[in-house]
Amino acid sequence: MLTIRPGRVTAVLERHQGLVRIEVDGTPCVAYPGQTGPVALGDEVLVNTQARELELGTGGFDVLYANLTRGLGGSPTRGAHVMKLPYTPLQHAVLHGEEGAALAEGLAGMPVVCCSLHSQVVPVCAGLGEGHRVAYVQLPGGALPVSLSDALRVLRARGLVQTAIAVGACVEGDVQCVTAASALLWAAARHYDALVCAIGPGIVGTGTSFGHGGVAAAEAANAATALGGSPVVAVRASLADERERHRTASHHTRAVLELCLGSVSVAWPRGWDAPEWLEPRVVEVDVAGWERACAGLPLWHMGRGPQDDPLFFAASYAAGRLARGRTA
Repeated sequence: MLTIRPGRVTAVLERHQGLVRIEVDGTPCVAYPGQTGPVALGDEVLVNTQARELELGTGGFDVLYANLTRGLGGSPTRGAHVMKLPYTPLQHAVLHGEEGAALAEGLAGMPVVCCSLHSQVVPVCAGLGEGHRVAYVQLPGGALPVSLSDALRVLRARGLVQTAIAVGACVEGDVQCVTAASALLWAAARHYDALVCAIGPGIVGTGTSFGHGGVAAAEAANAATALGGSPVVAVRASLADERERHRTASHHTRAVLELCLGSVSVAWPRGWDAPEWLEPRVVEVDVAGWERACAGLPLWHMGRGPQDDPLFFAASYAAGRLARGRTA
């Protein structure tokens, strides 16, 4: 069951497009005004507190569920009829990119970088570099709201990402698409140079081989292969993670590759030793200067920065560099 509590907004801390960070009765909370309406100091609200009560790490914060003061009586988006989060208490109609818009017939070799974690997106985009039109495609498997990502806001400001597409249950994108395949074709029709696919911040995980959000990378890779794209898998790699299943190349990457039905390229940073099971698909990439290319960008993974776990960021950067070499 949902864990819902009433409260009052006691502080408004930050306002961003699609996201407001507030406090409700002194406790940190996130609000999505596109879902629940505008929010202001003193509003009476209902808050979902379950993640915080379960102490779910970085995802353990409250989320505004309804604004009783100014969030009632909203109207559906004009002309929209395809539902996001259908048949749930949060269902709402949103215009989708497939509706009345041209889709490409194929990807014509467009590089599609497939990430299993959101924290890979920043170094991947740094590897792609400036001067390319890049679309970010968010897949279910982590946070659903695109607007939760502070990293994506920085990438936009630096010109490393031009648009964000929310796929399936994901919300708050510049464009909404029903499937990963149609998201890729929507971007191809608008002549983007490269696509970066990932789940949102956080990850759904059970500790099992396939019961985690990272398998979304395989969905993206398979769609890219079927549509004539050039899929590049960004390896989740680490020499600092204490969990054996995530050391060197993570079992998440192994699961992704086992689910890929076609030929994919697996980027690996030159100078580090790849595990034997990964080597048959590895394309070694020169990542010299990756720290300089990522300077000023928010590099953070599981509480570790680039000095703590350089392989994680170098491996992701390698995927972006490999994709850059395949741009038209």
